[in-house]
Amino acid sequence: MKLHYGFDEISHIDWASILPILIPFLLVGFLLILIALIDLYRYRKVRENVLMWTIVIVLFNTIGPILYFTIGRKDVNERALRNQ
Repeated sequence: MKLHYGFDEISHIDWASILPILIPFLLVGFLLILIALIDLYRYRKVRENVLMWTIVIVLFNTIGPILYFTIGRKDVNERALRNQ
């Protein structure tokens, strides 16, 4: 029994059987990133650390948007709220 595989075994993978499983996960991850970036830039005047949140959302694919929606949306500049 082979315990590990090398890069040459990747060419022997049947991608047609794996893609229907992978595509929904990739789409959900892409949608999370897209929705988080749209929300971040729509309210960029009242959010603090817009550049930092952009980097977190893009680099940490699935966990980045989740962190933004749980932590980042609470990060509101109070002066901007008073000026609206």
